[in-house]
Amino acid sequence: MLARDSIREALSRYDARKLTVGALGSHSALDVADGAADEGFRTLVVAQQGRERTYAHYYKAKRDARGRLLRGSIDECLVLPKFGDVMLDAHQQKLLGASTIWVPNRSFTVYCGIDNVEDKWRVPIFGNRAMLRTEERTEQRDYYWLLEKAGLPFPEKIQDPRDIRELVIVKLHHAKKKLERGFFTAASYEEYREKSAELLSQGVIDQESLDKARIERYVIGPVFNFNFFHSPLAERGEPAVELLGVDWRFESSLDGHVRLPAAQQLTLQGKQRIPEMTVVGHNTATVRESLLEDAFALAEKFVAAAKEHYAPGVIGPFCLQTCVDKDMKFYIYDVAPRIGGGTNVHVGVGHPYGNALWRKPMSTGRRIAQEIRLAAETGRLGEVVT
Repeated sequence: MLARDSIREALSRYDARKLTVGALGSHSALDVADGAADEGFRTLVVAQQGRERTYAHYYKAKRDARGRLLRGSIDECLVLPKFGDVMLDAHQQKLLGASTIWVPNRSFTVYCGIDNVEDKWRVPIFGNRAMLRTEERTEQRDYYWLLEKAGLPFPEKIQDPRDIRELVIVKLHHAKKKLERGFFTAASYEEYREKSAELLSQGVIDQESLDKARIERYVIGPVFNFNFFHSPLAERGEPAVELLGVDWRFESSLDGHVRLPAAQQLTLQGKQRIPEMTVVGHNTATVRESLLEDAFALAEKFVAAAKEHYAPGVIGPFCLQTCVDKDMKFYIYDVAPRIGGGTNVHVGVGHPYGNALWRKPMSTGRRIAQEIRLAAETGRLGEVVT
């Protein structure tokens, strides 16, 4: 892990009046760039050849002679053969030379490698880079470990597939889609064997990932992804934990399955029979107000545990992905220790919760930029980057 002092040394060479906000061109980059543009920053997105036109063409920034933004939000798009090439020294030097504050997303750690992110990425990261590894479910100190330390509720783990007695979800990586999931459900050991064999034959999953898969009890209820923000710069007496918004997912081909009548579902054969859970979009949501205090309590406990076990703790955005059962109890089934994947629903309009707090359209991207601006203006950038 790069020492925080080395990152602060890099910051010492930055022009705090001319910072650039950067991100990898995937996941939530549009939210990051749009929010940074709202707060007056220049923006830079690193894209991969063949996937660059969204950033380099359709949302490219246009400014007038005074530098005022007329349309778009992305000032510069650095197009590379592969995402991982951004780790090359020349590209990191370019970002450092532009006084870039880097906002990590899940694509960054997946395509560039968590070891590289921890040990070789010299560009200051907004957030706590030490927490990014908690998303790797094969790690001993993953987010389930942290949830347990925090005393937070999460679905019961099934140690052996032979012990499956009720509906479970099997969590593992997709064999071909690097960023996606090869999840499937089963209600018995026999169904587990049948489905895993079918998915193995289709190349959706591989045996190595299946052997390391996490099996957990399936919580029946709606899904709410809570997009929180924790500010190390909060003034005394102000809440440091903020709820910026809530989203839920569209998953393919699962959502296609549930749109079919039950009788039609039973006729599906072969590759159509077992749905995949590839995230293809998000929608915005709210929850009944009587549940909000419970949601905030989850976030407060998570922040406290992170500070104890992953100093300096949570910096900026994090997402607690939850299910709510019939008794209105939350279960955290996934954690994003960085900007969530569904925050693009906030772009340009914010969300009722973030807007109600800040009295203006407040997306996650804009909240990040607002924190960077406050840190820069008060000489506290070193407190929000690692």
